[in-house]
Amino acid sequence: MSLRISCAALLAFCASATLQAADKPLLQEGKQTLFQRVLTTPNCQLSASAGGSGQTQPAFSRFYVYERAQAGNAEWLRVGPDSYGKTIGWLPAACTVDWKMQLTLAFTNPANRDRLLFFKERPTLEGILDAPDPVSHVAPLRAKLKQGQPAPGVLAQEPEFFVDLQKQFYLLPVLSGEEVMSEEGFRMRLLNVASVSKAEAQSTVAGNVAGAARSAGAAGNTSQPAITSQLKEFSAAVVFVIDSTISMDPYIERTREAIKKVYAQIAVENLGKQVKFGLVAFRSSTQAVPGLEYVSKMYADPNKVTDGADFLSKVADLRQAKVSSSSFDEDAYSGVMHAIDQVDWSQFGARYVVLISDAGAIEGDNKLSGTGLSAEQVRIEASNPGVAIYTLHLKTASGLKNHGKAEAQYQALSTYPGTNTSLYYPVNAGDLDAYGRKVDALANAITSQVKAAYMGDEAIGSALNAKAEPAAASSEEQKMLDDAALIGHAMQLAYLGQKTGTQAPPVFQAWISDRDLIKQNLPTTDVRVLLTKSQLSDLSDVLKQILDAANQGLISPSEMFERLRSVAATMGADPNQLKQGDNTRLAELGMLGEYLEDLPYQSEVLNLDEETWKSWDGLAQEKFIRTLSTKLRHYQRYNADVDRWVALAKDSDARDNVYPVPLEMMP
Repeated sequence: MSLRISCAALLAFCASATLQAADKPLLQEGKQTLFQRVLTTPNCQLSASAGGSGQTQPAFSRFYVYERAQAGNAEWLRVGPDSYGKTIGWLPAACTVDWKMQLTLAFTNPANRDRLLFFKERPTLEGILDAPDPVSHVAPLRAKLKQGQPAPGVLAQEPEFFVDLQKQFYLLPVLSGEEVMSEEGFRMRLLNVASVSKAEAQSTVAGNVAGAARSAGAAGNTSQPAITSQLKEFSAAVVFVIDSTISMDPYIERTREAIKKVYAQIAVENLGKQVKFGLVAFRSSTQAVPGLEYVSKMYADPNKVTDGADFLSKVADLRQAKVSSSSFDEDAYSGVMHAIDQVDWSQFGARYVVLISDAGAIEGDNKLSGTGLSAEQVRIEASNPGVAIYTLHLKTASGLKNHGKAEAQYQALSTYPGTNTSLYYPVNAGDLDAYGRKVDALANAITSQVKAAYMGDEAIGSALNAKAEPAAASSEEQKMLDDAALIGHAMQLAYLGQKTGTQAPPVFQAWISDRDLIKQNLPTTDVRVLLTKSQLSDLSDVLKQILDAANQGLISPSEMFERLRSVAATMGADPNQLKQGDNTRLAELGMLGEYLEDLPYQSEVLNLDEETWKSWDGLAQEKFIRTLSTKLRHYQRYNADVDRWVALAKDSDARDNVYPVPLEMMP
């Protein structure tokens, strides 16, 4: 009898456990794996039961929906903080908004463009983009905002100072989006977004920013004394990342000379605490050539350099290698990443890496690469701490056949995000005097910017004293100085945004363009896809399967999709879908997650079909494979980057934490 009771109790327990395990959120309509999610609007209350009153939730709290029910002629939602069965109460559906695509936006730095406008209605925005002369539509709106008056159809504008997602995570969710072509011929995204700032910051400056944005006025019109006071502590770090292989001694010596001169000037002007220099040297694979001694090496950390004499003593034994590398390309990306990863950039407002090399960079898919990253990915890694990468490319005679490839690499590496400014500067024929003038000019320009900020001279919106006298600079050098002024301005906007606690505008739903309304080549936002650990892991696994199949396809073009159909079948894909003809796209094989299907962008990977793959020549196929390889390596870095995994709801299961993956890194 006791045995029968024990079994009954056990069965009851098992049934209860099964029901609990089956308590999953509701699926989105038409989806098999994506759950329903909502965001709360201001003053939304979480109740113990449907129809009751409860505790007000912070705006933009993310909840999963487990049940929908009617109470008091209104729809209510039973919700939980994660997708693992834990529910915590009921929300009125009327105070939530569906969040189907787990996307958020990050503002780009507004230094080289107008501030983003948030429009109440989509047709208003479309009318501007469809106009032959968008300036005539935008100028009156901006004039109103500048005067602190409401502008017709505009809910708010972006803050004056840069809001850095890497330092202060904020949620600017994308509710829906569509790619369109503007009248001027640019592919742009129209995005329906939601925006609510946290409670206004304590500081007067932050309060001014939020308050002005709320009235759709000139957000962040802070006073010059307040700005000057904030900039008193503005500082800069410049880390030279220099090729130290054979033939580089003259350039190494000239770099030392330039920094020696700058430090002498810094001492005279008492700017020793405001400007610091560092130096990293790089070579190539020591596995291939042990005599190279190192792949990359930190000679001077700017945080540890006390003055010019200390810097020179730290780099005194830097010399070119005694043996040649195994290839002409060197591991420049390892040198740059050494500076990005090993320097504590948080101590500085302005952050610069100056790459100097007479050779191209070893690509991430090369077995000699120390990073496994491409130029674009190194640039993205540099944007995390907000570092600008300058490149001085020495076009020496010995590298004539390498110049074109190296220039393409370094152009990609040295495009500063948001401003679309290329910080790539060639030195024709590797001319030592021309190189010296560029290094002197760059070091002096950055130092002058910091001095201007420290002294309170022309702090915001100016060239920051970076312009050289016309007789003193060639057109190439003047371009470098003008670029330095723009990047310096961007660095100050980022610094002030962090210091003043600038927040995203407190608007709820609005329509925006992801590119500037006038300068339509400049992005206003970067889209981030918020992926969970399991989604990132699944994406990595599938991408590896596609990569393996693509490598097989290099040998036999038909082999790739045959192999992928086989993989898809083992993953439970629809057999009828797999029987379709050669035009079946990768997206239709059912291997990639549903969270990719509705993203508002054109994907080369998802849109690839068998006919297109077969039509590509070997170079095009290899390029596709290299792109996949570098993205796969980037996913591995995301997985290990513990500091930037974010919980979107209080007390949610850590498995639902998300990583903000840049849209361009999606397949």
